[in-house]
Amino acid sequence: MSEGRTLAVFHAHPDDEALLTAGTMARAAGQGHRVVLVVATDGELGQTRVPLTPDTPLGLVRRDEVRQAARLLGVHRLVHLGYADSGAGPAVPADPPGRTRFVRAPLADAAARLADVLREEGAEVLITDDEGGGYGHRDHRRAHRVGAEAARLARTPRVLEATMPFAYSSPRLITHRVDVRRHAEAKRAALRAHVSQSSPTMGGDRALVRCLRLPAPVFRWVFGHEWFIGPPAASAATGCIWPGRSR
Repeated sequence: MSEGRTLAVFHAHPDDEALLTAGTMARAAGQGHRVVLVVATDGELGQTRVPLTPDTPLGLVRRDEVRQAARLLGVHRLVHLGYADSGAGPAVPADPPGRTRFVRAPLADAAARLADVLREEGAEVLITDDEGGGYGHRDHRRAHRVGAEAARLARTPRVLEATMPFAYSSPRLITHRVDVRRHAEAKRAALRAHVSQSSPTMGGDRALVRCLRLPAPVFRWVFGHEWFIGPPAASAATGCIWPGRSR
């Protein structure tokens, strides 16, 4: 395309992007737009059965995985905010030495750091998690709040909330339905890049494992669209994420 625009995507953990926004990022990059992915934590409290060593803790492994996924999707810049994973257990663990759990980071501070990236990049669209944090993870809910405040500070023209109809949000709330069928293989490759979360040794109860077990045609059908909540569309959910455009 003749006019390159900038899309910023903000998620709490590595692999969140592969499931919710990978196709949209690959599509935007393929159309000649700049794509920036910002990750709040390294996901070091995620579960895995992949062998680890003291020299390769899970957080470092997952940093490498999201770097590989970003490359496969055509992402131009990957930013790590460096907060500690808040975990999914009943209580938030104590902060590790020298770091702050994402949910404990002051909203103003985290939002200011993300806003700096949005300003540097001149992002026209920010995609982040929906208000409920998808399935409700505390870091996902925090990403929603941080993203909304950062966009306000940076005056980002459009904010979209990545979601899934029925599973995460009512279909009536969906304003954007993006066709990513041409980028299904890139999305699948991004999912595969997160080996610590998608290895068959994890067992069949992991979402990423189940996704990757789907035959390619079924995967393309199931994940051929990505859904967002944002500014109301004129009628049916639009497939264009950019402000001032209809297609």
